[in-house]
Amino acid sequence: MDGSTIAKQDQGVSIPETQVGSNAGPPAAWAAIGALTLGVFALVTSEFLPASVLTPLAADLGVSVGAAGQAVTATAVIGAIAAPLTPVLTGRFDRRLVMWSLMALLCASNLLTVFAVNLPMLLVARILLGASLGGFWSMAAALAMRLVPVTALPRAMSIVFTGVSVATVSAAPVGAYVSDTLGWRAAFIIAGVVGGLALLAQVLTLPRLAPTAPPRLRGLLQVARRPSVAVALIGVLLVISGHFAGFTYVRPVLEQVTRLGVGAISLVLLAFGVAGFFGNFAGAFLAERDPRLAVLGGAGLVAASALAIVTLGAWPPVVAIALAVWGFAFAMLPVGFQAWATSEASDQAELAGGLLTSTFQVAIAMGAIFGGVLVDHLGAVSASAYAGLAAASGVVLVLAARRERPVATPVPCEACP
Repeated sequence: MDGSTIAKQDQGVSIPETQVGSNAGPPAAWAAIGALTLGVFALVTSEFLPASVLTPLAADLGVSVGAAGQAVTATAVIGAIAAPLTPVLTGRFDRRLVMWSLMALLCASNLLTVFAVNLPMLLVARILLGASLGGFWSMAAALAMRLVPVTALPRAMSIVFTGVSVATVSAAPVGAYVSDTLGWRAAFIIAGVVGGLALLAQVLTLPRLAPTAPPRLRGLLQVARRPSVAVALIGVLLVISGHFAGFTYVRPVLEQVTRLGVGAISLVLLAFGVAGFFGNFAGAFLAERDPRLAVLGGAGLVAASALAIVTLGAWPPVVAIALAVWGFAFAMLPVGFQAWATSEASDQAELAGGLLTSTFQVAIAMGAIFGGVLVDHLGAVSASAYAGLAAASGVVLVLAARRERPVATPVPCEACP
């Protein structure tokens, strides 16, 4: 970054994303990348906890499992609204201040969840989480693009998404274990502590990041109209809705169909998460070559895993292997979809990130709602059946999209010497 660029930034002048950064020079903000990763870990941990504590949570609040699962829906719906609007409504503010505020919302959400005494109170808490989650994810990739040079971006994004993988490893099994030994509320106390640590890390490490462009609602529509971006968003609706229909209600499957105890459920969910840790790096490896390869591989494996659970769900070894493969596959998807969408709109990375995050949340809500209806009326395994069909449809879509030109990943850097 040259002296004139630094001067403009210090004066609070908005700098277009395509004009900031450099392709050379060592990165200056790896600590900030680490803080973003911790924030991702805190958010995903809080997002995933209901799946692992769903049964005791529902019993404690006196509602059905399907109704309790709508805590996931509430988060997703608000996240879908917050994701595209956050970059626009906060477009004139220092991006680090926005990120700090979003992490503070996460802490408030977990605190309110701990004291929830009924379903409406829980839903309010999860709405706060949705605002934090949607806003954070809409901006995380764009901020990472400004913190490292082009050559380091794949490594930076892999590190950020490691937060997803580690949360997947820990949230589900630890949540199941803690809820069984200390109560489901204790799991959210732990999540709140993690959120507080993430906020502290970001306060200490995030550099000043002036807004890159004035807020424009019209820009959202312009980005969404780009054909390759639109295809990626449709892919998210299919594959991610399928995943969350199956994963949100995986504990009832393990209890009612596979007939596992709490200890075995914790181990199976741990295998899901550990496999996801490696799937994150596999997704990054494929995304560097073509993001759609990561999406194709992840969606195909989710479809195969769901089919195995539907047809052989009474066999514990088969289910354990299928869920491990599922965890590996799902971890490939966020990396692939993020790289796909932002590389096709690198000049409007925050808006592309907001649209992608919004679509993710809509897909999560679709999966949670439809999965809850299926589980309450057709049995636990029906949600897994929908997951397989939706993921298979995503495979068909990606294969069709692969016929078009490969995507590139031109990315700016702002925090470089």
